[in-house]
Amino acid sequence: MALPAPNLDDRRFQDLVDDAKRMVMRRCPEWTDHNVSDPGVTLIETFAFMTDQLLFRLNQVPDRLYVKFLELIGLRLIPATPAQADVTFWLSAPAITAVGIPMGTNVATLRTEQVESVVFSTDKDLQILPCALNYVATQAADADAQVDRTDEIKMGQSFEAFSPVPRVDDAMLVGLSNPVPNCVVRLDFDCRVEGVGVHPDHPPLQWEAWNGKEWRRCRVSTDETGALNTTGEIHVHVPGDHESAVLGGHAAGWLRARVIEVDEDWPTYQATPLVTALSASTIGGTVEADHCEIIEEEILGDSEGVPGQEFSVARAPVVLGAGQAVLETMSDHGWQEWTQVHNFAGSGPADRHYILDATAGTVHFGPAIREPDGGLRQYGAVAPYGSTIRLRKHATGGGRIGNVGRGAIQTLKSSIPFVSRVENIEAAWGGVDGESLEEAKARGPILLRTRSRAVTAEDYEAITHEAAPDVARVRCVTAGDQDTDAGSVRVLIVPAAAEVDGKIDFAELVPGEETLARISERLDEVRLIGTRVLVSPPRYRGVTVVARVIARPRLDTARVRAEALEALYRYLNPISGGRDGRGWEFGRPVQAGDVYALLQRVRGVDLVEDVRLFGANPVTGERGEECQRLDVDPHSLIFSYEHHVKVEDH
Repeated sequence: MALPAPNLDDRRFQDLVDDAKRMVMRRCPEWTDHNVSDPGVTLIETFAFMTDQLLFRLNQVPDRLYVKFLELIGLRLIPATPAQADVTFWLSAPAITAVGIPMGTNVATLRTEQVESVVFSTDKDLQILPCALNYVATQAADADAQVDRTDEIKMGQSFEAFSPVPRVDDAMLVGLSNPVPNCVVRLDFDCRVEGVGVHPDHPPLQWEAWNGKEWRRCRVSTDETGALNTTGEIHVHVPGDHESAVLGGHAAGWLRARVIEVDEDWPTYQATPLVTALSASTIGGTVEADHCEIIEEEILGDSEGVPGQEFSVARAPVVLGAGQAVLETMSDHGWQEWTQVHNFAGSGPADRHYILDATAGTVHFGPAIREPDGGLRQYGAVAPYGSTIRLRKHATGGGRIGNVGRGAIQTLKSSIPFVSRVENIEAAWGGVDGESLEEAKARGPILLRTRSRAVTAEDYEAITHEAAPDVARVRCVTAGDQDTDAGSVRVLIVPAAAEVDGKIDFAELVPGEETLARISERLDEVRLIGTRVLVSPPRYRGVTVVARVIARPRLDTARVRAEALEALYRYLNPISGGRDGRGWEFGRPVQAGDVYALLQRVRGVDLVEDVRLFGANPVTGERGEECQRLDVDPHSLIFSYEHHVKVEDH
């Protein structure tokens, strides 16, 4: 678990000699013989040698001792966390037989001359199953029974998809020949334009799949029908728990289109769509992939049969990837599996335990410690002499670079029959860089003081980072501060979200339920008795910048505008913005002067004519009044919402 010790003194012997000679030239210009044979130069080199040794020892002692002290208290660097993305494998034609995508299939972003491709690996097997349309039915919102429309479809007759004037919870049910979990179903509709008036980007329609207990919402990536208003295709991404069930007396894998309520700003159906023809087929499948490369098996070496052995993997850091890394040793009885532990304090001589330092990529076996009575105690078993040691099913990668935008994953690293292309429908999320040495040094005193007990706000933040390294930022608000009740603390979580040219989708700043549950469970173990812990995202204050700048002569104004917008989104960013690039500070106001200075540094900008700030609601898009300073609550963050930059020529 060695932490990298810094090299504080980068000067060497020759640097000291050169400095001394330059000083001689300034102080004693009559001394012109600087050859190595000159006695004065000999004295300079002698003193330079002694000074070099002195600086090498003294200047490195403080930080080296500090690093070694961190190792003694058991501090380890938190490894990088891999980003996750739902990757869709599109078939070259509708499936007529099952197509398998094995676990560990590598997909990647496009590689350019400046940027290397970012590789993702699927974390489980995917089966793309064929399907066909078996049944069609409709059900009114206030009706218990369904109306079978299967015969009308077979006869080519039109039927009303919903009530004559569609109401909320009216539904059209589609029965597939079999369930298709994690598959993409293409529904080909022949519709008449009767539901005209609905907005295609905000339709009052939602597709759902039955999982045996409830209807689960489905993602729709393509809707050429404009919410069943015209002939076209609809691509429905079925969730992984889709099951066969009996509805209306028919067994099938059921999907349904349900009328939902929309905001009053968007129109709803005035008349029901008429469906003349409908067919179904499977054209793809979706599986989760992690930003890592899975290594099925790596031989680390042969054991020397002594305590305290260390072995290094070929590529670090090690991340969980598709599962927990497994260490095995070869014995007379075959491969024996060892158990990973955090420390050897509770390990006995017969316990096959090991420690994996994920950041450094090293495997450590238990040491032998001399006891006060002179005897030796073995902490953890010793691998037999000559036995082969291998690490099975581990992965390498991770980091914030994996938070790629929607549609960035386009390359299939290996050919798979019947698969034409890959795509991530949504942006990747959850990638966090590993802990740096400076961050570890700042965490060391907190770890020493808390010893896994949360008392102060810093304790809660440090333990939260350990429990969920995949979050980007953590802020603890103590009792009596802002609106936190007495006896309570609020832990504010900012998840790692995908950024495209600095822009973040506001929905991605909502932490996942699994992340919140994991943090809550860990903090519940270490909180003081009687303390109530609330884990939630922080409040966000939307900000819109409207600016007018003058471009330098003979420059492309479109390029200048694009770079100015990118600079605004990157600076006014809750995750990677602010003055130090680590995210906008909690409670820091946005001032027009800061924006003036930022835009003036943009390449191609000659003059910043005007800057105006507006508060904005990132959910509704409602804009507030113009101001020169936008105040933010003490424990809130800003969010960039729809900046506007006008670029003019000289």
